[in-house]
Amino acid sequence: MLMAIHCLAGECAAITEKDESTQSWRELLLDLQRRGLTHAPDLAIGDGALGFWHALREVFGATKEQRCWFHKTGNVLNAMPKSVQAKAKGHLHDIWQAETRMDAEAAFDFFVTTYGVKYDKAVGKLTKDRDVLLAFYDFPAEHWKHVRTTNPIESTFATVRHRTGKTKGCLSRKTGLAMAFKLMMSAQTKWRKLDGANRMPEIIKGIAFKDGIKQLNQAA
Repeated sequence: MLMAIHCLAGECAAITEKDESTQSWRELLLDLQRRGLTHAPDLAIGDGALGFWHALREVFGATKEQRCWFHKTGNVLNAMPKSVQAKAKGHLHDIWQAETRMDAEAAFDFFVTTYGVKYDKAVGKLTKDRDVLLAFYDFPAEHWKHVRTTNPIESTFATVRHRTGKTKGCLSRKTGLAMAFKLMMSAQTKWRKLDGANRMPEIIKGIAFKDGIKQLNQAA
């Protein structure tokens, strides 16, 4: 379920870099499973933190993976000279903004051909995650803006991260959790529904989508 995945991404975003290990992520995922997330999420979105993905494959092996385009874009551009970053960024946008997977694949190949000779390290950062960067095409087009990056959920939890960061080391675990809960209860008054919420039942039923469009030969 996509809603479950967004909640999962939020909890993952709150973990500190120090704890980004397979064991830490495994414990978090198992705790979510214990609290009721017994159905494997259909899609998980995140950056390249290896600990998370290793743990996800152990606990929810059927879950598809989507790498965050915001983080990936930054990683690729940081490996290129500033003089070409603006142009390269536009070509990266051509990939994830494409209307179909075929068009995205063509834009992907163009980027590799254009920059691969001079900036092989930057291109390597992109090509190693090719399939999982384009996973969103198998989900409703209405959801693409929500699942191509972790930005929506990270923005939602920004207030919690800011406050807990300021009080780090000053609170007990119990008090810290209580504060985070109160902050989220307050923040949720400004949250809005995901676009395409009506598509959720179709995803849960396993109805297939191609290039964001429901396949007509699938059951309603």
